Amino acid sequence: MLKKGLILLSVYMACSIASLAGATAQSAIADKALLEQQTLKQENLVYLYADTGLIIIELAPFIAPQHVLQFKALVSEGFYDDLDFYRVIDGFVAQGGDVTEKKASKNKGELGAEFVRQATQNTDFVVVQSPEFLARETGFISGFPAGRSNMDKQEWLIHCPGAVAMARNNDADSGTTDFYIVIGHAPRHLDRNMSVFGQVIYGMDKVQKMQRGNPNEGGGVIENVTLRTKIRNAKLGDNVPTIDQLNFMRNEADGALFQQRLSSARALDNDFFHYKGTGNIDVCYHRPRIMIIEDKK
Repeated sequence: MLKKGLILLSVYMACSIASLAGATAQSAIADKALLEQQTLKQENLVYLYADTGLIIIELAPFIAPQHVLQFKALVSEGFYDDLDFYRVIDGFVAQGGDVTEKKASKNKGELGAEFVRQATQNTDFVVVQSPEFLARETGFISGFPAGRSNMDKQEWLIHCPGAVAMARNNDADSGTTDFYIVIGHAPRHLDRNMSVFGQVIYGMDKVQKMQRGNPNEGGGVIENVTLRTKIRNAKLGDNVPTIDQLNFMRNEADGALFQQRLSSARALDNDFFHYKGTGNIDVCYHRPRIMIIEDKK
């Protein structure tokens, strides 16, 4: 029979070996995760400083290049500085810009609709759900929730919470400066009807803190200017001082780790779930994770 000291030593060594193996496995997973991540470019980020706090928008030039170009120009000239979110409807959208349409700008021309893009054979669309309720397929394009129709060979960005799109009148080509952020349930009926050109990647809690309007009066416009959430200023990421920049990485949608997460979501393979669902999943809910890269200096 082993003495207590030897037994404890054996247990200790076994635990140490197990811990080392666990640490090695975790390290391997971490290394793999790094290989399956993309760094977000500051040139495609907009830092919007509102009364409620910092909101960072990632732009999508791959789907709406002209909207992104004009939005960047408006931000650079300071157009949005001291304007506000004047129409905020709970469970729907927060719309910001110049409700008076009187603020001067050399960059406020009407934009042609960019509701969709043509799907090509070398598309970077990553399919997640097919078929889907409001699209033939849903998935991701460059980390943005997206829809696709192989029938008419079109791809588009989806109105998930956090989506940023240009407001317009009835004319499809009437968008100019004012934009909205989806803050509630995904209004998917707007897909392929509005030009989605970005998504909030940081500060959605600050968006949710915005003062609401009455949806039954004036279309949700907050008539009392003093109650509106003000945009103090907006800057392009590469114009923000380096010390104030936030750096982000996002899991690749076609990476093994994210695909493993999707498989788990389809199966609901957790003892908590007694009804295991249908195997279908919602891309608005299951998205590639975005992480802030900590400055190690």
